[in-house]
Amino acid sequence: MSTVAIVLIVIGVLIALAVIFAMSRSRRERQLEARRAVASEHREEATSQRLDADREAAVADEQAARARREAAEAEQRARAAEDRRETASAHEEHAERVDPDAGTRTRDSGAA
Repeated sequence: MSTVAIVLIVIGVLIALAVIFAMSRSRRERQLEARRAVASEHREEATSQRLDADREAAVADEQAARARREAAEAEQRARAAEDRRETASAHEEHAERVDPDAGTRTRDSGAA
């Protein structure tokens, strides 16, 4: 085998290796780009889900605040009603003490 043939074979092998390397690198770049695209889609979906969750949390917080306000209002109304009952009882007791016919009215209504 001549030196020229050996050099040509070596050059051919080097070219073949360079082509294989370039193809392999190109394939790897396509795979990486595909993975980047998938990752980007997942990030967008995560962002969308996070925004939805934040909106739901805000609605839940608002609903809880409304429920607390309503509970406080109900408690305040219950206290006001109890205060009015106590005032009514106090007026009734005072009327019984002041009314000269209070004792006879109780006896008369029991006898009737």
